[in-house]
Amino acid sequence: MAEIDEIDHQVLRLLREDGRRTFSEMAAEIGLSVAAVKRRVDRLREIGVITGFTVRVDYAKLGWGIEAFTELRYPGTTPVAKIIRTATDVPEVQEVFTIAGDPDALIHVRVRDLSHLQQVIDRLRRAGDVTGTKTLLVLGSWTRDTGPARDTGSARDTGAAGDAGRRPPR
Repeated sequence: MAEIDEIDHQVLRLLREDGRRTFSEMAAEIGLSVAAVKRRVDRLREIGVITGFTVRVDYAKLGWGIEAFTELRYPGTTPVAKIIRTATDVPEVQEVFTIAGDPDALIHVRVRDLSHLQQVIDRLRRAGDVTGTKTLLVLGSWTRDTGPARDTGSARDTGAAGDAGRRPPR
């Protein structure tokens, strides 16, 4: 586990809020020099805590506003690599989670409309050794962008709800 201190957590929080925030903006907010903030970000990247920078997209505005999670079931002898390959061959699949228990995988799908969702599910059902599916349609979502809770030595710091990233229901 990476050794990071409270200032590192502040840097991470600021970058999660706005990945385009400048070193000088972060330095002013944290109370460090620009060079010190840059060194911290560089170190967090080097040790693998920061794995990249990204952009959040409103897919509904691009015509891909339907999201669903589909459970996939396979025979007990199916290798995990084959499960992942089944889903990654479908471009509408956004994420694949292989999980213990029943089902074997949970995939996040993004599509244009319900007819498109049906086509994707049919394609997954025909792929490889899939023995069953169950699809859950997303009505809305909420994401905690503040990071995991930290033990501060007394009470647990779970982050304030007002700091969490939210996407309104569509």
